[in-house]
Amino acid sequence: MPDRAPQPVDRQLPTDEARDLISLARDIAQREIAPGAAEEEDAGHFPREVFTLLSRSGLLGLPYDSEYGGGDQPYEVYLQVLEELAAARLTVGLGVSVHSLSCHALANYGTKQQQVEHLPAMLGGGLLGAYCLSEPSSGSDAASLRTKAVRDGDDWVIDGTKAWITHGGIADFYTVMARTGEDGPRGISAFLVPGDAAGLSGAAPEKKMGMKGSPTAQVHFDGVRVPDERRLGEEGQGFAIALSALDSGRLGIAACAIGLAQAALDEAVAYASDRRQFGRPISDFQGLRFMLADMATQIEAGRALYLAAARLRDAGRPFAKQAAMAKLHCTDTAMKATIDAVQVLGGYGYTADFPVERYMREAKVLQIVEGTNQIQRMVIARHLAGPEAHRTG
Repeated sequence: MPDRAPQPVDRQLPTDEARDLISLARDIAQREIAPGAAEEEDAGHFPREVFTLLSRSGLLGLPYDSEYGGGDQPYEVYLQVLEELAAARLTVGLGVSVHSLSCHALANYGTKQQQVEHLPAMLGGGLLGAYCLSEPSSGSDAASLRTKAVRDGDDWVIDGTKAWITHGGIADFYTVMARTGEDGPRGISAFLVPGDAAGLSGAAPEKKMGMKGSPTAQVHFDGVRVPDERRLGEEGQGFAIALSALDSGRLGIAACAIGLAQAALDEAVAYASDRRQFGRPISDFQGLRFMLADMATQIEAGRALYLAAARLRDAGRPFAKQAAMAKLHCTDTAMKATIDAVQVLGGYGYTADFPVERYMREAKVLQIVEGTNQIQRMVIARHLAGPEAHRTG
């Protein structure tokens, strides 16, 4: 196996503090995450201790307000930290992205009292979050969700099942979208539910093609009682809150995808430089050189795309279209780059002795989570041409 270390990505960062954060993320990635990644993924081990370390190091709440324990960092910095973590192990990078997504509703729609009471522990207190929108019968059509929250005095009682929940069954808190009113998007509200609430349980984790170290499970709500003070935003505002969170979350997925693609490219370049056939390194052969060049070009284009979207977000400008474009392009790039990396390594690429087969299996899920890439194309098209003629509501 090639033992040469990959060259660090040359990043344009806005401040010295941002450069220090990238250095810190790289150091943790190289010392604490990458060495055991293959073995732990194969064993299905979730590295909770790594998330505790990231929380202590200030890397679990980077895009949020320092008043509540966040890092006060622009999204363009947070996403590049995510990329570094995902390059070392996608379970970690994606887990940080999901945790950030889970904090979004409280940080952006919660009352001052709610934020003071809950955000510090969520951002820097070692807690881990999960985001509950999808259900067994409502994935892409999220507005048709059936989980209900019924008012009972000063409480809400939640019943239903959420599906495909990252950190399902192990999270310390869940941001939950539940139906409190009429059918459709206007009847949904958001709640912050503690992970140890009575009646909340996680099913056995799904058996997945990749990312075996990241638990994905159904979460059951059986008469879970939540005080009204844990409702986030107004009644009926939950779907708008969910979509707002997903716009930002899609940029997190895009950054993770580029991190994974970069790891695959680094492995392919190292192998091609060391492997000799016909008396010379296979990196001398034009067909393979062009493959590496194409991989690198698409990765750079994806990085530029997600950063451009992040800078729009940081400037307070609309970025939903660009977020969908970034998620679409970056995850497609990750899939193509990991497939090509396997091809570069030939027969060795198909074995577990090298990480590229794991990268390829992991890349696939990125084209599905937080809105499939078909949904991203629909979002982009609506920004270009308006809603479909048959669309109602």
